[in-house]
Amino acid sequence: MNIVDELPLPPNFSLITAIAVLGIATPLQANPIKPEVEIVATHLVGIMETSAQAAANLDAPSVRMTTCRVRIAARDPARNLHSAAPVFLYQEQALTERLQRPYRQRFLQLAPSATENSVESKAFKPIDPERWIGLCDRAENQRILQPSDLIEAGCSVFLVPVNQIYVGNTQAGGCATNVRGAVRITNTIFLHSAGMDTWDRGFDAQGNQVWGAKDQSYQFRWIE
Repeated sequence: MNIVDELPLPPNFSLITAIAVLGIATPLQANPIKPEVEIVATHLVGIMETSAQAAANLDAPSVRMTTCRVRIAARDPARNLHSAAPVFLYQEQALTERLQRPYRQRFLQLAPSATENSVESKAFKPIDPERWIGLCDRAENQRILQPSDLIEAGCSVFLVPVNQIYVGNTQAGGCATNVRGAVRITNTIFLHSAGMDTWDRGFDAQGNQVWGAKDQSYQFRWIE
């Protein structure tokens, strides 16, 4: 049974709510978080789609998310990267009928959070997005970039293990943005055995939701 599918997920769902709903009593500090970084990275790598959801709901987009490991050639302390060796991923999202034209590209740095009680997924934007389209199709030894190729996006998601899944939330208050009329974005993420569910939402300056998940999450399911 998919735990996530059994949960009601209202638009204001939060990380604290997730932990309360699932009845978690075990303190996170009882489990070292460093091994969780690799578990989260391994879970994200691969190809997921919302095509099954789109087939069942004509209002839902059919999106492919492709994720792979990359390597940073050198460290730049000015970019405030973690001193411990993090895991870096490249991720792109595209409509399934327009795979060569991704609408979202980002690099993710996975590492223990500053408090070491969660996995922090910090987003970076590519300076030259066109250059990296289809990066996951290249051999792993060709997926190497310089710190100067990245711009920190100023947004992190913090993930914790909860029973058999991982639950993640953006930082308190969400993240500043300037995308399709939104000035702030929030996201709640569930990593589970079937793939990943996300509540990715954008809000305008008045606090009104202008895009993103409403009545149901974006339901990404493994295809590879």
